[in-house]
Amino acid sequence: MRGGMNLERLKFLVYVSGAGVRNIENADQEYVERLLRLTRGIKRHGKYRILAFDQHYNADGTVDLKKTNMYVPNRYVVELAGKNPDVFTPVVSVHPYRHDALQELETWAKAGVKYVKWLPNAMGMDPANPAIEPFYRKMKEHKMILLSHAGEEQAVEAEENQRLGNPLLLRKPLALGVRVIIAHAASLGNCDDLDNRAAVKVSCFDLFLRMMDEAKYVGLLFGEISAMLQFNRMPVPFATLLKRQDLHSRLVNGSDYPLPAINSLIWTRSLVRSGFITAEERQSLNEIYDYNPLLFDFVLKRTMRHPETKQKLATSVFMENPGLEN
Repeated sequence: MRGGMNLERLKFLVYVSGAGVRNIENADQEYVERLLRLTRGIKRHGKYRILAFDQHYNADGTVDLKKTNMYVPNRYVVELAGKNPDVFTPVVSVHPYRHDALQELETWAKAGVKYVKWLPNAMGMDPANPAIEPFYRKMKEHKMILLSHAGEEQAVEAEENQRLGNPLLLRKPLALGVRVIIAHAASLGNCDDLDNRAAVKVSCFDLFLRMMDEAKYVGLLFGEISAMLQFNRMPVPFATLLKRQDLHSRLVNGSDYPLPAINSLIWTRSLVRSGFITAEERQSLNEIYDYNPLLFDFVLKRTMRHPETKQKLATSVFMENPGLEN
């Protein structure tokens, strides 16, 4: 991401700025120190899942560094969580095409890690690939949970593999009994309707809703709501979830940090015009943003109401979900 004058370098500079990093040679330490300040600056901050991010692997199990925009090793996040147990819970990232995928998964499962993070579009894995069924069976054996991005990916380079973000591809782990959390509720872009013999594209979010409405996935499939208030995802998906009170018990909150700290992504003025918040609330929220963008993200989601029905997200969305705790 740092090489050359291109879009990826621009993204890198924006992320660094949003994360409060001033000295790039000390980026890791500055990133973590600021994140700790923000979380501990919230009086009742709860626990934050801090995510590893595996490299891009080819189908033959070799690493493709040219397609690896970023890499956050598992040991690194586990150690961070160990040093800051009041704030962090580690989430490992294991690419299923790795030659040592099952061994790596087993290692962290035995260490007590429950969650595995994927971003298929950027990492290059097909969640429906029959060859990775042993990986899913190992996850099921250890009662691990898959947190997988779905929908179009714009934050990191993924143009060649956008099709891998189709939420319908996650039917494979669900069929094997693995609990799956679909990040961002697949709220961006259009996906191939793999359930339809005709070659049609529909909203990825609509496919997410289709899966959530299938009785066989109750207790297995969950949605995560980070990034949904960004201008390029608003207003339909979030407004829909505000009304779908029946789904709230299966939604969980996430921040997608450092993106909430990039003020060009969330347009509070537009939220006022659309009726999601009042002008007075916007003023207070903007003040909170200046103080703590992580707190801003939380309070904004708690404040948002449907413009017509005035429905809000249930409190349970922001608490530990019983369906993901054992």
